[in-house]
Amino acid sequence: MNKLYLSVCFFLVIVWVTGCNKTGEAPEKYGALPSERQLAWHKLENYAFLHFTVNTFTDKEWGYGDEAESVFNPTDFDADQIVGTLKKAGFKGAILTAKHHDGFCLWPSMFTEHSVKNSKWKNGKGDVVREISDACKRHGIKFGVYLSPWDRNHADYGTPKYVEYYRNQLRELLTGYGEIFEIWFDGANGGDGYYGGKREVRKIDASNYYEWEKTLKIVRELQPNAAVFSDAGPDIRWVGNEGGYSNDTCWATYTPSPREGFTRAWAGTTKDWEGEKGHMNGKYWMPAETDVSIRKGWFYHDSENSDKVKSVDSLVKIYFKSVGNGTSLNLNLPPDKRGKIHPTDSTNLMGLKAYLDEGYKHNFLADSKISAGENGGSVKISSYELTDSDDETYWYNGKNTNAKVITFELEKEAEFNCFMLKEYIPLGQRVKSFSIEVFDGEKWKEMARGATIGYKRLLKFPPQKAKKIRVLIKDALATPLIAETGLYRFPDLKRK
Repeated sequence: MNKLYLSVCFFLVIVWVTGCNKTGEAPEKYGALPSERQLAWHKLENYAFLHFTVNTFTDKEWGYGDEAESVFNPTDFDADQIVGTLKKAGFKGAILTAKHHDGFCLWPSMFTEHSVKNSKWKNGKGDVVREISDACKRHGIKFGVYLSPWDRNHADYGTPKYVEYYRNQLRELLTGYGEIFEIWFDGANGGDGYYGGKREVRKIDASNYYEWEKTLKIVRELQPNAAVFSDAGPDIRWVGNEGGYSNDTCWATYTPSPREGFTRAWAGTTKDWEGEKGHMNGKYWMPAETDVSIRKGWFYHDSENSDKVKSVDSLVKIYFKSVGNGTSLNLNLPPDKRGKIHPTDSTNLMGLKAYLDEGYKHNFLADSKISAGENGGSVKISSYELTDSDDETYWYNGKNTNAKVITFELEKEAEFNCFMLKEYIPLGQRVKSFSIEVFDGEKWKEMARGATIGYKRLLKFPPQKAKKIRVLIKDALATPLIAETGLYRFPDLKRK
């Protein structure tokens, strides 16, 4: 091999490892960094929750645990209709409630009789987890599971024997249904329940009872690529609300801490309200997931079919307040009593997809002339790093931290109302504040301002017609690394 060939190979290896930027330099890392499983999770952006159990048939949100197995009996269960709806809507995954607080299992678990194996559905031969996971494979989307730590049915809940039972069920789910992309744990930590007929209140030491470290070892051993969600991560944190929004300031870094009365930060014990913003320079890379239901409740209820399903406009606003603020969106779509996604939910979901398709169809920056400098425009830069739809390339102005203004000149005047920014997060989250300005022919005027960027940030503003637009990075923890930019014209929302 000649020296030139070896040099080219070495350069390509460096680009592959560090990403690509205009200087060829590899900037220093900053702060907590994402793992490979977290980077893969970030790229999903939106996926669905599927709340489905005996509650679907008893018209409850939380089952008490005494429901007869015969209650679960969908009349026309269709996993392909459920998962196919998500695929058509552009969703990248589905998380199924394999077991909710009522303790009823949607798979024929060998460790309990309180499961589909004793239901009327398919004469006890059915397996909802199997059918949904197989449908996910057929439709090319990822599959995840939620296994409630609390169990209002199990006689041993509150004792060490139940924790063993819980882990045995977790092993069933992690070994019998293929690749899992996310495992969802929440902070439901005891209360009143059936508990094998005792009908009493059981309280636990939420800081220590589940011994989450041991449970997490099981996950890492059996599903090393699965991201684990809980109030305290370790891979994904709760955004701290169920309203469908995160904050303008939303750091992917976070240091979970226990609320008063708890000794450790675990699921159900953290200062969850801090999840909306995260922590600048937090100890861990623990980005937020925004979970919200398309309906008023998390399970299907006939009474919600008419006016309790979120409209297309509401779903659009949720998208911009979740994905647009740097989090991922976990939108709950509960199957109905048939075992399908209800037509109203499906129609509104497709409305969201149509809206996003229309908005994203053209990036006005794709063929723009780009320059950067302390005051904007002093150095011409390639559009390759900033508009190539590749998160692995990024703009980095060497060690010149003064170059914080990026100016875009379009081929011709265009009308737009949304600017998109992405940071190159494998080397850390850096930007603290920024603004978007347009040139009106005489002067620059601010259209929008934001705090953090992170994996993805979308800023909406009133429609503007202009040929020049610029981004001002006003404050950053380290030299900004910008992976992608976009300028779009999204449809106008209805005014009510």
